[in-house]
Amino acid sequence: MRLSFVRTLLVLALLGNIIIWHRIWRLFAAQNTLGLLTPSAVTSDPPQKFHRRLSRLVTIIIRQFESFENDVVTTVESVLNSFPTIPILIVCDDLPYPPLELHFGNETLQNVKLITLQSEFNKTYEERNPMFYIRTKYILFLPDASRISTKQIIQKAIVQTSEFRIVTIPVVGKHATMLEAKTLRKLSDPFLLPFPDALYVQTTAIGAKIHILKDHQFSDGKPLYRNQQIQWKMEQLHKSREQLMFKQLGIKKVIRASTFIEWYGCSRETSRCFGSVINGIPSYLYQNRYTPPCCLAGLRKVAHHVFDKLEEVGIRFWLEGTSLLGAMRNGDILPWDHEVQIGINRFDLERSPWLTKAKIKPIEDNHGFVWEKATEGEFFKVQYSKINNLHVNLLPFYPKNGSMIKDARFMKNEDFPEQFLHPMSSIEFAGRQVPCPNNIRDFLELKYFKGVVENPKLPGRIILN
Repeated sequence: MRLSFVRTLLVLALLGNIIIWHRIWRLFAAQNTLGLLTPSAVTSDPPQKFHRRLSRLVTIIIRQFESFENDVVTTVESVLNSFPTIPILIVCDDLPYPPLELHFGNETLQNVKLITLQSEFNKTYEERNPMFYIRTKYILFLPDASRISTKQIIQKAIVQTSEFRIVTIPVVGKHATMLEAKTLRKLSDPFLLPFPDALYVQTTAIGAKIHILKDHQFSDGKPLYRNQQIQWKMEQLHKSREQLMFKQLGIKKVIRASTFIEWYGCSRETSRCFGSVINGIPSYLYQNRYTPPCCLAGLRKVAHHVFDKLEEVGIRFWLEGTSLLGAMRNGDILPWDHEVQIGINRFDLERSPWLTKAKIKPIEDNHGFVWEKATEGEFFKVQYSKINNLHVNLLPFYPKNGSMIKDARFMKNEDFPEQFLHPMSSIEFAGRQVPCPNNIRDFLELKYFKGVVENPKLPGRIILN
């Protein structure tokens, strides 16, 4: 017992020492950085030496410029006038033409590198990866035609960035951005155009907020894009780059500051945003994502159309399966669901001309929706269009010996007591009231498992973060 007690004391003492030394190290690191930022108060180093030390903290990256009109050369020179040893990376998609008038063989430009992101046979991945050249703690994205007016701005930006993670410094009509290199490394595509829009979309996704350096600003350089034709060209470039950015980042829906909504996902005239659904599991779940919002919007349109057509001819129907579960949880389609499920009375099928025709071959109705008999079982599908196969499943049941029976297995929708439909109830779903079974919780727990409403399981036991 005594030996065990002594060992416990030794372990506690060791842990205490580790904590103390860790705090001392952090304090020392903070003071060391402060020393770099306040040379007059902490060190007697001459200004040249101080500037070299500050240069080791920051890499400047020039990303947002155009080959056909730019001020990159003068911008680089203005930086080197203040910080002769600071590393500068000029990052572009393709080799600029006309070429930039920078003689990289000169000693004054030894820390300046031009990096093209485009794949080339004679360049390795590292040679065209800007992250490979970053050795500093901080990154300053400097827009084209900017001038560093005072060195104190860099000092102030570093202090603010260490606290807020991302800091923007105003320039006339634009702004520079400073962030830690470790933050940049967390982004999926940190140099994606349009810049800095793509940067901010990605930093927002990781929860990083932006702080504006209100009391300081960089000076503006050479005026650019003053010609009306060039301005129109810039607008078109930005629009095409923005569309490509949304596609690459998988963004389907954009709500502008004016509340105007733009869609960049699938539409009725395009294929849906995900491929084949295998074993009831759509591909986007494996990408750690929910159903694209454009697909959910399309599913709602198909569902509303089907509800209207069934009601017109008096077919008895009710919300089924995961769609009923979504209605119970949030009055809408489940965020990860890829279809809408509706139960119908098999004896009413002949009332619908579209279902009758669909038994023979797929048929497009007057509104462009496609009705067809499913190839994988005794049920029907109504698709968004001939091109986009977002769909509603119509699952026929019929009464027998007090139960609602189906002809064949489909989508794990089990038989159930007929009493759940006598009388039927209604529930809010996708913006309207829809018929549904009574005692919804009991119905869903019979179909799935107890507690399914509060703790539903995703297909394939996939866990989304």
